[in-house]
Parts: sequence; C-alpha cells; structure tokens
Amino acid sequence: AQVQRSLDSSTSVHPRALIGRRIRKELSLGAGTESNGQGGSPLSEQDSGILDVEDEEEEEEEEEIPGAQDLVDFSPVYRCLHIYTVLGLRDVFENYYRKQRRKQARLALQPQSNMHETLEGYRCYFNQIVGFFVVEDHILHTTQGLVNTAYVDELWELALSKTIAALRTHSSYCDDPDLVLDLKNLIVLFADTLQGYGFPVSQLFELMLEMRDQYGEILLKKWTQTFRQILDQDNYSPIPVATEQEYKNYTSQFPLQDPELDKAAFPKKLPFSELVPRVYCQIKEFIYACLKYSEDLHLSSTEVDDMIRKSTNLLLTRTLSHCLQNAIKKRNVGLPELVQVIINSSHLEQACTFLEEFISNLTNVPPDTANSTQLYGTSTFKDTRHAAEAEIYTNLNAKIDQFLQLADYDWTTAAQGGGAMTPSDYLTDLITFLQSTFTVLTNLPGKVAQTACMSVCKHISNSLLQLLLDPDVRSISIGALHQVNTDLLQCESFARAGPVTGYQGDTLILAFSDLRQVPYGVDGLSIPVRCRQSLWSDRPRYGVDGLSGQTGPTVSPVPYSVDGLSLLRKVPYGVDGLSGPVRCRRSLRSRTV
Repeated sequence: AQVQRSLDSSTSVHPRALIGRRIRKELSLGAGTESNGQGGSPLSEQDSGILDVEDEEEEEEEEEIPGAQDLVDFSPVYRCLHIYTVLGLRDVFENYYRKQRRKQARLALQPQSNMHETLEGYRCYFNQIVGFFVVEDHILHTTQGLVNTAYVDELWELALSKTIAALRTHSSYCDDPDLVLDLKNLIVLFADTLQGYGFPVSQLFELMLEMRDQYGEILLKKWTQTFRQILDQDNYSPIPVATEQEYKNYTSQFPLQDPELDKAAFPKKLPFSELVPRVYCQIKEFIYACLKYSEDLHLSSTEVDDMIRKSTNLLLTRTLSHCLQNAIKKRNVGLPELVQVIINSSHLEQACTFLEEFISNLTNVPPDTANSTQLYGTSTFKDTRHAAEAEIYTNLNAKIDQFLQLADYDWTTAAQGGGAMTPSDYLTDLITFLQSTFTVLTNLPGKVAQTACMSVCKHISNSLLQLLLDPDVRSISIGALHQVNTDLLQCESFARAGPVTGYQGDTLILAFSDLRQVPYGVDGLSIPVRCRQSLWSDRPRYGVDGLSGQTGPTVSPVPYSVDGLSLLRKVPYGVDGLSGPVRCRRSLRSRTV
C-alpha cells in the first residue's frame, strides 16, 4: 500500500515521465552474504528471485527522467520475498501478494461518484491506475516469479474493461465540449503511458472514437445557441461600408465575389446583412473544434477529413437549417426581413465551395477524392431560400385578405345612369400597398419577384370570385356587377403596368382571366362566357339593358362553368327592365331537370 501511494503521488506530477528510460539502481537488501560453503544465508538474493540492477550514470543529471525505482521504495517487497524464500514459503508470499494486489486494483479502479464534474477527477482516477500497473511492471521485471505476465495481463484486462465502463458512464454526463476535449487528451496521455509499458490500449482509442459522436452532439447544441443569438441580433439590412478598410474587414471574413461592388465608390452597401459573415466564421470555428478532437487519435488524413465533413453536414442540415427555419416562421418577421433572408441564403450557398476548400486545406485531402463526403450546404441554403419564398407568398396573401375583409359591396345597388365608376377604397389601398411592396421585392434574385407577383394577382382574382359566389349572397344586382367590373379593371391596370420586370406582354393579366370570364355582357358584364359558348354563333346572345342579337366568332359548345352557372342564378330577371340571359337560363333549367 505504501508503494502504491508513493507512486500515485509521483505520477500526478509526472504522468508521462515513466514512458522514458528507466534508471535502475542497485538494491541492497542486507539480508545475507554470498555463500562460501561455510555459513551465511542458505540462498543468495539472486536465488531468491531478485535480479541485480545496475546504476546508469548520466552526464546531464538535470535532464534525467526518474524511473519507478527512483519514486518508490520497493525494498519491503524484496525483503519479504527474500525472507519467505529462505523459509521455503515462497508460494505463500506469492499468493498473498497477488491476492492483496487484486484487492488494491479493485480499489484503484473504483471512480469517485463526482468524477465527471472536473478534469481533476479524471486525472486522479488515471493516476491511480497508472501507478498500480507501473508498480506491477517493475515487480515483474525485477523479481523472478512473484508475478508473471499472465497475472499482469489478467489484471490489465480487468482494469481495461472497468475503466472503459466508468469512462462511458461519467463522460455521458458531460455537456461541456471543452471538458470532453480535455478528457480526450487525458485519455490519450493515459493510453500512451501504458502503451509504453507494453499494455494493449486499442480499446481506449476505440472508446475515444465513440466519444467523438458525443463530442459532436455537444458541439451542435453549443452552436445552436450561437446561431440563435446571431439570428436574434441581426437587423436584416444590407451592411453599410464607409471606408476601404471596413470593406476589407468584411471581405476577409466572408469570400464575397462581386467585381462590380469592388469598383463601386464609397460609401456603399454589401448585399447581405451581418448575419452572413458571422455565420460563415462560426461554421469555420466548428470545423476547427472537430479537427482538435481528431488530433493524436492515430487516424489517417482521409479518416479525419471524412469525420470533419460528416460533422459539418450535421451542423448545416440540422442545426443551422433548423435555426433559419425557426427565424423565418417568427410572427414579427416582415417582408423586408424575408427578402434579406433570401439574399443571405443565396450568398451562403455560394460560399459552400470555399468551405470545401477550407476543409481540404486543413486535412490535405482534395475535395474531389473518390468516396469523399460532400458538404450539403448548398441544399440546406436552397431549402432555407425556398421556405422564405413560400413565407413571402403566404404573408402577401394574408395581407391581401386583410384588405379584402374591408370590401363592402352593396349587392343590391342599382346601376348608375352615367359617368365612370370609381374603384372601391379598399382596392385602391391594396394596389398602393402592392406597388410599394414590389419595389422591395425587385431586389430578390432569380424569379422570386415574378412568382410572388403572379401569386398575388391570382389570389386577388380568386378572392374576388369567391365574393361573387358567396352562398350568403343570394342576389347580385347589375350595379354591383358594374362595381366589381370597375375593381377588376383597376387590378388589370396594375398588372398591365408591370409591377416587376421579367414579364412579357400581358402575361400577368392572364391571372385575372378566370374572373374576367365570369361576368360579361352588360357593358361587358352579365353573361358567363362558358354559358355563352354553349350557344351557337349564329344565334343571338341575349344580354341586358335591351342588348341582344350580338354575334361573335364561332365557338364550339363546351360544358357549363360551375362558377358561371352559380353566378347566373344570382342575376335577377327584369332588374330595371333588364331581361337577363334568357337562353342560358332556359338551358340551365333544362339541364338542371
């Protein structure tokens, strides 16, 4: 026990010193003299199984690395072995020694319950184990038979299994990546020390590879908080740059490739917000953290490269993607912020190639190496961009619905005798809002603005159509149809003005084609087109306001439009002396029967 405590204390100061050269000293036991055939000890020390150890003189004593015999006094063990050998009870002492050392091994292998809280707890645990086996190794090499290789190997197998089980249990409680990294380095030191004494430690390195996954999960949790903080602090506005030095600072943090912006005069604005360089730098910091864990694990450069890329993919596809999606779904995110999210995502997507090069430079593995894992950053940022685009469409439609809730059509109003009708107030405000909104959306890349504009126009058209077909509206006067037609003309005028670039001709107006086909005939308003198309071209088309006998180009009979027939039922007969679309009504009645 005294030997064990002495060595434990010494190894806590010099945990790796015992790997080096062992300085052997002569053991003077004084238990007998050399036998001369006339008396003295019946057995010499060599016969007792104690080997002579010669001194090694070093010229540079200051550089000497102390060995086990310099740190521990082994003389009590040697004396006992010599005495029991002389008494012919060597087997008794060997059995006693091994039994006691097994008990001591179990004590040394029992970790403290709070070992996982600090690195010092792990260090003390490893020092106990190292001290025990250094003592056994020294006894193995300085005695004959007190312990043998099979006995030491048996103890090491026991120790290795218990040590790995203890480390698995206690390391699972750790949620600090720095502590896990320090623990890994301590295990490497522990394994290298014992490997220097010939003990197999491959299972310890396998354990560290298992801990790598745990370390990666802890890193992901840490970076989740980091990304959330960055997203919360971002103002979602382009970065203003007043001087060349500021511009160089930002371009050193993020690989911006824009020759036109490089030539632009100061002050100028970077297209992305502060989020982009900060996120890019944090991704690189995560890669550095993964690289630190892979050091000293005896891994090839290809294995390290694969490990880093897989961990980075988890960061991009799970952690960062989830944070960006949550930021997009927040209620207080407006259209300008969503537009900036799309711009930011586009630039981060373009920077993924630079991340590939960054990892390759660290691991010395070309990115085009066969079976090399590719980063999924491109797909991650594409998904983010698409989610932001969908949110823009949803928000715009929701805003349109708010305006449409203000629509207050009088479905029984009479037709005006003359003069042009003015658009509804709610629609005028809606058009003004859309014009200012699409001024912002023109900065979006690709066809996002065009898609948003078409989506808005279709939503307005469908919403107006649903107002006409509302079951609660049982009757629609000709005056109400005139008002709807005026509002429709206003919408078509907005579409014709081209709120966004990229549309050719009247493409955008086609969004209102379905609504335009429903009311038609009264000054271009009352007869549903599909109902009219069921009439032959050589037959008069009956309208209202006394209009009839209008002929047009030949059209083939087509099935009635459900929307048109529903609206037709609501147009009354003889409103202000108006006749209504008689033939369509008769056809409707006959088909209904």
